This record gives sequence, structure tokens and C-alpha cells, in this order.
Amino acid sequence: MSRSVKPARPWRALALLVASAFFMENLDGTIVVTATQRMARSFGVPATDLNVTIAAYLLTLGIFIPISGWVADRFGARRTFATAIAVFTVSSALCAATSNLDQLTAMRVAQGLGGAMMVPVGRLVVLRATTKSDLIDAIAYLTWPALAAPIIAPAIGGALTTYASWRWIFIVNIPLGIVAFAVALRIVPDLRATERVPLDWAGFALTATGLAAFVGGLELITYGGTAWVVIAVTLCVGAVLLGGAVLHLCRSAHPLLDLRLFRIPTFRVTNSGGSCFRMAISAAPFLLPLLFQEVFGWNPLEAGLIVGPIFVGNIGVKPFTSWLLRRFGFRTVLVTAGSAVAITLGLCAAFRPGFPLAITLVVLFASGVSRSVGFTAYNTVVFADVPADEIGNANTLTSAVQQLSTGLGVTVGALALHAGAPIGRLLGTGGTGAAPFTVAFVLIAVLALVATVESARLPGHAGLVLTGPRPGRGDRG
Repeated sequence: MSRSVKPARPWRALALLVASAFFMENLDGTIVVTATQRMARSFGVPATDLNVTIAAYLLTLGIFIPISGWVADRFGARRTFATAIAVFTVSSALCAATSNLDQLTAMRVAQGLGGAMMVPVGRLVVLRATTKSDLIDAIAYLTWPALAAPIIAPAIGGALTTYASWRWIFIVNIPLGIVAFAVALRIVPDLRATERVPLDWAGFALTATGLAAFVGGLELITYGGTAWVVIAVTLCVGAVLLGGAVLHLCRSAHPLLDLRLFRIPTFRVTNSGGSCFRMAISAAPFLLPLLFQEVFGWNPLEAGLIVGPIFVGNIGVKPFTSWLLRRFGFRTVLVTAGSAVAITLGLCAAFRPGFPLAITLVVLFASGVSRSVGFTAYNTVVFADVPADEIGNANTLTSAVQQLSTGLGVTVGALALHAGAPIGRLLGTGGTGAAPFTVAFVLIAVLALVATVESARLPGHAGLVLTGPRPGRGDRG
């Protein structure tokens, strides 16, 4: 995407607006977790069935993000971003008015469609308005919503569900959306391509259907009663379609997603390792409220408030994140943060009724610190070595990968919990109570370790263009 109008506003104003939109989008990705029991009672379905609304929302984001760059090029960034906010806000109101699970799932898909345009287009506007030297600070603005929303969501959802109604978890988006829409029309620059490129319909069809089939197959595993042959066929179809999508994207003159960007080492490693990292930290906010409600017997508000230390850790370390990156470099920070996330998730496996509350709070706080530092580092270094003329394609591809991995985090968490019961019985620890959660947290801790190994593959000098030479080390890798 090239610029036809030069942004006249400081990047901070744009970053704050986009961060606010991201906050709404990320909040709705997980806020229903603490309200699942009340919503299930309202609809007359098992609580586990509500997972489909989370998966449908996040999967829709992953499917439609790849075309967001083309839409912004065709219709302009301002119009696309403002329209996306409007779609998201209206669908939020409709979510609050639903009377059954099918209606809610459909409206969540509509929310996901709006969010799919907000996420990459908003970030691209900020990237275009920011110099390399300011990129760490700009990305920090855009990172906090993705970290804070999943942690604040249980507390907000719990309070609204306990003292009002689950419908209010969607109603709160309406005033936020109206304000964001008005501000977007005023300050978002009208970026658009100078020449039109045809949409890669074949790439979109293969990618969308492949993702839907593959993730849908994973979701079927979490539901009882589905024949394994159906699950296997669905997963195989998804894998074949995604394989065909990769072949097509590598050969197309104007691919939907430019996979050639993976030739850049920092871009490749941070997307692969970063995906594992995001899946791990996205699964935790899904598992923790369920653990505290189903095993500890707490109400939604109590379950939501107990994860507050994660949010405190997220925000508390923010003022020091840029200094840590400039002082120690991206590779050291990513390896350390990934290891800390794996350790704290492993410690969560020990949570059960009677576990000391003080230790629980310390573990959750440490988890918040490590996930915040790692998340900011991944989101920043991914663009370090991307040429300016490829930043648009890199943003679209990264947005798709990040959103897909975040969405899969919830699915992976549900799968790990589903596998926890039989694994617990096999290990002789029982298949009920806290045992399935113990197994689930161990599995996602292993996922965080995979991210750490990938981060260790980065060269020592990765990201120096953003941080400058580290004190006493010059430019050495």
C-alpha cells in the first residue's frame, strides 16, 4: 500500500485510536469465558458448547484479515477502518439481542468480520506514520490492548454477569464504538494504493476454506459424539486445501499473502516462534477462569478478579520494556520471557483448592510480566528488517498469522483440557477435578518452550536497527 496523503497528525494520536479499537476487538475475543455458564443456562445448552462462539469469532478474524490490505488499498484506509468499527459496533448490539446459540454465533461472525478490518488496517496506518527509531514505542501502544483485554475481560465479564446480565458484555461496546468511529473519521489518513491490484480470489478461497476445515476439525475433537472418521476427514481436507494455498501463493504474481517475506530471518523466526508464544498465552486466560469456577467453585466475579495480578504485571513492566530491549537485545529478552512464561504456566498446573493464595498471586503476576515483555518484543522485531516498500504485505501476513495463532490458542486450550482427563487417568492422577487442568497447563507450557527454542535461533544483532548499539557491545552479534 502506498500513501496518497501524508499523515498530518502525530503517530501517538493514531496509535491511541488504533489501540482503543484493538482493545474492543481483543476484549470480545475472551470476555464470554466468565459468562459461559450464565449464557448456557439462558440458551439451554451445555456450557462447553459456548466455546463455539469464541472459536467462530477468532476464526473469522483469521480468515478475513488476509483481504484487509486489498480492501484498504481499494477503498482507502480511513473508510475501511471507520466502516469496520461501525460493523463491529452494530454486531455487538445484535449479539446482546440474541435468543439462542445459533444467533449468537452468527453475530459473533459478523463481529469478527469487522475486527478483521480493524486490526491490520489500523496497525498499518500507525506503521506508515512511524519512523524506525520510534517503532518500539509505537508498537508498545498497540501491544497493551492484546495483553490487557484478555486479562481484564474475566473481571469485567464476571462483574457484569454477576450483577447485571451477560448481555451487557456486548452492550458496553456500543458507546466505545461510536466514539472511535467519530474520531477515526477525523484523524485517520486516507491511505490507498496508487495502482489497483486484482484480488487473489483463488488464494482467498483456498486459504479461507482450508482454515475453516482445519480449525473446525480441531473444534470437533472438543465435542463429544463426533465420529473420529469425520474429524480425520475434516482435518485432512483442511490440510490439503492449506497445502494447495501455499503452492498457489508461492506462484501467484499478486498473492493474497506474500510468503516470500519469510526469507527474512527475523520475520520468519518471530512469526513461527511468536505463533507458539501467542497460542500459549492465549490459552491461559481461557483455562484459568474455568479452573477457578469449575474446580474451586468460585462465582464469575471472583474467578475474574483473581487473574488481576496478570494485568498488574502486564502494565507494571510496560515502562521498562523498551529499556530492556535496548539494553539486552531482542534475542536475550525473547528467550528469557519465553522461559519465564513456560515456568509460570507449569506452576499453574499445581493450582487446586487449598493452594496458598499468596503464591497463586505471585505466579500470576510473574506470568503477566513475562508475557508482556515477550509480546512487545515479538510484535516489534518482526518488522525490523522488512523493506519500506514491503511493509504493507508484511503487516497483512503478520496480522493473519498472529490472529490465527491467538484464535488457535483458545482451541488448543480446549483441546488440552479435553485431553487432560484421559491422560490424567493414564498417569493415575484421576480424570476429574483439577487433574485435567493440570495436564492442560503442562501441555501449553511445553508450547511456550517451543517458542523459546525458536527465539534462540535469532542472531544476536537482531533488531539493532530499532534499538541502536547496546551499551558496551557495539554492533556485534
